[in-house]
Amino acid sequence: VQLQASGGGLVQTGDSLRLSCAASGRSFSGYVMSWFRQAPEKQRELVAGITSGGTTKYADFVEDRFTVSRHNAKNTAYLEMNSLKPEDTAAYYCAASQSSRVLHSTRLYEYWGQGTLVTVSS
Repeated sequence: VQLQASGGGLVQTGDSLRLSCAASGRSFSGYVMSWFRQAPEKQRELVAGITSGGTTKYADFVEDRFTVSRHNAKNTAYLEMNSLKPEDTAAYYCAASQSSRVLHSTRLYEYWGQGTLVTVSS
């Protein structure tokens, strides 16, 4: 069972990126899929998540700039990030949980991707 995050890179302020999280080894259609991020010397924090039914939840700092989605047939989740800011610079991780709700606690996610680095220059 594996989650593979991709799509990170170096961009400028105001640019966009689309992160992907491809799952393999089992179907994650019944799982909550979430994105977390961790900046240097900071704790990992929830960015956004989506339930199996399509209900989404976003951190306050997203401010309508990001969109989380999923394609169950492809076993893939996405995070579309627009209007990126330097403070969005972090390693972004996807995670899967058997919960019925998007949860903030990292301890409640059973599967994690390896992280993809997003760097936003000013």
